This record gives sequence, C-alpha cells and structure tokens, in this order.
Amino acid sequence: MGGLLIDLVRWVFDVVHSFGYVGVFVLILAGSLFLPVPTELTLPLIGYLLGHGRLSFVPVLLTATAARVSASLILYAVGLRIGEVRLRRMTKKLERSKLLFVSDIEGAGRFFERHGGKAILIGQLIPGVGALVSLPAGLKRMPLRWRFLGYTILGCTLWNCTLIGLGWALGSRWRIVELFTSFVGFAVLVLLVVATLWFLWRRRRVHRQTKRQ
Repeated sequence: MGGLLIDLVRWVFDVVHSFGYVGVFVLILAGSLFLPVPTELTLPLIGYLLGHGRLSFVPVLLTATAARVSASLILYAVGLRIGEVRLRRMTKKLERSKLLFVSDIEGAGRFFERHGGKAILIGQLIPGVGALVSLPAGLKRMPLRWRFLGYTILGCTLWNCTLIGLGWALGSRWRIVELFTSFVGFAVLVLLVVATLWFLWRRRRVHRQTKRQ
C-alpha cells in the first residue's frame, strides 16, 4: 500500500509539473467522475505545491472548480438524458470495475429526495458523494439555471478551497520552518494515507453491501 501510494503521489506531482493548470483540470475532472484519483487526495497535493510557489492560488481554485462543475454537468446531463432504468443498467455494468455501484446511485437519490435543492450544495461537501448528487438532479429535471448551477458552483468552491487551503498551509510551513520539514512531510503523507484508505474502505463496504442484496 505504501509503495502504491507514493507512486500515486509522484504521478500527481508529475502531471501538475508537466501540464500545469491543464493537469489540475484533468485530475479533478477524473476524480469527480469516479476514476481512482479521488479529489480528497489530489486537492491537498495541489495545495501543497502552492506552498512551494509552483502554482498560484486563484488560478488553481478557478481551474479545480471549473473541473468539478464540469463533472457535475456531465452527470446531470446523463441523468437527464438516459433516465433511471437505463442508468441502473449502465451502473450495474460498471460495478465490475468497483468504481461505482447501484447502491451509490440509490443513496444519492435518497439524499436528494430528503434535502431537495440543498442536496446539491451539501453533497458537494461530503467525501464520496460530490458530483454524484448531480445524477438524481438530472433525473428529477431540477432547473439548471440558476438553482442547480448556483448550488453546484458554491459547493465546489467551498470543497476545493478547503482542501487546497489545507495542502497550501502545510506547504507554506515547509518554507517558513525548515527545522520541521520532516514533520510536515510526514503530516502530508499521513493525510494522503488516511484519504486513500478511507476511499478504498468505502469502495469495499459498498461492494459487500451490493453482494448481499
């Protein structure tokens, strides 16, 4: 696990170093669409690079928010166009990849039914939910402007700002207090390990629940 995590961290750094803000956009878009690069991992890493002067905060925040909003619009369009029956059928096929399960869709649907439009804002701030809540919004034909977009942009901005800011704070401390560089690096590694383990644990738990049904 440790070696895999270190390789993943290096890969994220390489993508950002090589492609800059385009790399940031692709990483956040992929993670928001449930590819195995969760934003809980990539956003603090990107913020960490900010502390070393590799990037600038405002462009990074705008890029990350644009990527997450784009993912939300894609999922909204999927829900709007294909309907619930076809969505379940497609998700069932994706379960083999262990990236998305029918129970994820059902949970997001119940969450949306319970909270209505506010679910879009709240869901963007919950790890493991994020853009997924856009699917039931599309299924229920929630008005795109200004309600869906307004809640989505606000939620994405808050989520990105929090995680980027956390990584940035650690990166800044690296420069200010050189005596504690090893501690800061360890703290970042612990943060990444916790985020990755939580993501994998949730995937396994949902998969087990799906098998029991």
